[in-house]
Amino acid sequence: MAAGLVIHISVGDEKRTEFFSAENIRFGSDETSDLQIHTKKLEGKFVWFELEWTPDDYRVTKYDESLEMLHNGIPIHSYVVVGDGDVIEIPGVDISFSFFSLDSKSSLITTNREQPHIAHFIETAAIDAAATPRRDDAKAFLREFVRELSREISWATKLIILAIVIGSLSGVFYLGVALNRELKQNREQSEQQNTIIKELQAKIDTTKDQIGEIDKTSKDMMKTVSVANSVNIEYRNGVGLIYGVYDLVDRKNGKTLRYPDPEALMRENYDPPSVPVQEDLVEPQFQMGLTTEGGGSIVEYDFIGTGFHVGGGYIVTNRHVIQPWKEDDLVQQMIRTSNGRARIKRLVIYFPGIPQAFPLKIRQVGGREDVAVGTIDPNLVPADLPVLPVDEASDAVAIGKTVVSMGFPNGPDRLLAMADDDDVRSLNSRCSGSRRCIIDTLAQSNRIVPLTTQGSITDLDSRRVVHDAKTAEGGSGAPLFGQNGKVIAVNFGVFTESNAANMAVPVSFAVDLLKKAGWKSPESAEVENQTASAGATPAVKN
Repeated sequence: MAAGLVIHISVGDEKRTEFFSAENIRFGSDETSDLQIHTKKLEGKFVWFELEWTPDDYRVTKYDESLEMLHNGIPIHSYVVVGDGDVIEIPGVDISFSFFSLDSKSSLITTNREQPHIAHFIETAAIDAAATPRRDDAKAFLREFVRELSREISWATKLIILAIVIGSLSGVFYLGVALNRELKQNREQSEQQNTIIKELQAKIDTTKDQIGEIDKTSKDMMKTVSVANSVNIEYRNGVGLIYGVYDLVDRKNGKTLRYPDPEALMRENYDPPSVPVQEDLVEPQFQMGLTTEGGGSIVEYDFIGTGFHVGGGYIVTNRHVIQPWKEDDLVQQMIRTSNGRARIKRLVIYFPGIPQAFPLKIRQVGGREDVAVGTIDPNLVPADLPVLPVDEASDAVAIGKTVVSMGFPNGPDRLLAMADDDDVRSLNSRCSGSRRCIIDTLAQSNRIVPLTTQGSITDLDSRRVVHDAKTAEGGSGAPLFGQNGKVIAVNFGVFTESNAANMAVPVSFAVDLLKKAGWKSPESAEVENQTASAGATPAVKN
């Protein structure tokens, strides 16, 4: 068989040389080919042709007739011999193969001698030696030498040698016994030390557990002490002051309801002198209740409360904060007697550190529970506006646990109490007692700051969390933080006679409303963003 076949391949501008020594060589584009060439021009063509070694040379045994290949410029055919310098090419695709064979006998190094001849007697001797059993002459010599030596040595020398041997053996035996005794003592000492080490390790583990419990208690105490300060620093700017104005309108025509005109009342109560009464003249009747006519002042109220940001522009507060007329018996009576309804004219929220107010839109209102959800335009939400974390189920909700309330009890009155007397007089003079003007001015001077108070849970059930963190009117809708630093409830009730009976709704009820309104927790929103980023397909430009 030939030593191999050198093949020069040319594919367009790319050239390469390969060497093969197999009996069969396959050329094509699939994985079964020994020489693979990948080109779009021959897609679907897997094995182009195959070479097979015959006793004297390589021949083409198989080929794809549809390729119309050429061998040395003429159409290829089966069993054509491929010799040195032959070229096989595929027309139209600029692919060609040049072949050069290698002989198995070297053409550069030769020898001019015959194999060495072995003499006949050497060969016979080797055969006899191989057939005759070998004798151990060295052992025989040693045995005779020892025998002669023992004859020459005297008995005294033999006894001395025997004594030396016995002494040596005794010494070795003694050393062995001593060493064994020492090892036994070392093992016993080691076992005793291991027992002591295990006892010490058990004591150390117990001490570590005790230290861990002390450390945990210490951390809990430190966390309890510092929870108010930490949440105040981290989340204060995410708690806002809600301010709103509503009036009453006629349910049928939507006109604004007014109080009776004072002058009309005076005319009605005035007793004029008696004059002839014309039968076709009807005295005007003046309505004693609310009316849509006349020049009386409109029925309008403002209100305040607290709300907090939970991400995406969603604000959590109380139902009675954004619908205060439902909790006012006098207003409800006026609505019933005048066939009216309440209408919100202005509803905004102020956040600390931001001079302008954000319009607040009502999205969801709780039924049984006093919670509500509103939204501000997410495009207007500052990037640094804190997002208060909510904790629906936590061991932080338990009697005796520390809680922190953060809101705006007493509204602007508390904020004014923190200002200088001169500033208060100037502000009252400028605003003439208007709460809207006062709150706007306080926001411009960066004085909208929530009050942070700390207490503990005094009672609870599935629908209420009772605590003693001080708050007041205006603090409704304020977040109630647990000692884990997350919101666990929403304040809604203030009892002035008992500081230990302030009421809050578990935040899980607010979360239900948030989800109905389309809110997603920051954790789920982040997961969705990561999933969307991982599954995004890059755009392809034409």
